[in-house]
Amino acid sequence: MKILLLSDTHSHIDERILHYAKTVDEVWHAGDIGDLKVTGALQEVSKLRAVFGNIDNAIIRSCFPEEERFICEGVSVWMTHIGGYPPKYNKRILPKIEMDPPELFICGHSHILKVMPDKKNNLLHMNPGACGKHGIHKVRTLLRFEIFNSKISNLEVIELEKRS
Repeated sequence: MKILLLSDTHSHIDERILHYAKTVDEVWHAGDIGDLKVTGALQEVSKLRAVFGNIDNAIIRSCFPEEERFICEGVSVWMTHIGGYPPKYNKRILPKIEMDPPELFICGHSHILKVMPDKKNNLLHMNPGACGKHGIHKVRTLLRFEIFNSKISNLEVIELEKRS
């Protein structure tokens, strides 16, 4: 299963993002969608899983959950927008991670691309940074990876462009 992970589009979708979305089996959006035209465009080219973020309005919140837990190719995944980082998880998240950790924890929100292991909770944390044009990030980024036979592999950072 090939996955494209993105976050913080803030209403922006373009042909470069869609180009990469066409190369995978599923696109996962970790929140701050901004406009349903973003998810609509992604759904036209790939299967989509998404969660809402703090900037998303009531319409987007009615279409997507705040968090999603699922199994992908034998890997337990938990995706939410505001999650924090190991060991400084969001207060809402920390007790749930300690009680029932996923193998892959995904969040967005910070606009900072980060992939790191959490050895205490035996999970991999991923934040794809931001691929929209609003926010503190200087480079628009995505993550692409594969999950097969309960293993995450071929992780690739995709830099779209520097923001002006």
